[in-house]
Amino acid sequence: MGDIKAYEYAVAMNVRECSICRKPVAPRAENPAFPFCSKRCRMVDLGRWLGEEYRVPDRQVDEQEDELPTDQHPDRTPGDA
Repeated sequence: MGDIKAYEYAVAMNVRECSICRKPVAPRAENPAFPFCSKRCRMVDLGRWLGEEYRVPDRQVDEQEDELPTDQHPDRTPGDA
């Protein structure tokens, strides 16, 4: 495999996909909206965060539930292990 073909293969395999519309995303150096394909998709994503459609899980809640006695745990019944 020649150097040019190897480079083309590497570039082809590293093509990112826009998480909003699934179109190919240009590299960061060429794309001010990176990691999105366009400013529109970037704004759609921001709107989803602001509208609370996306959430980051809160580990503290999970840890607190694990510390509860079995009879007070919301997802467990007394017979569960």
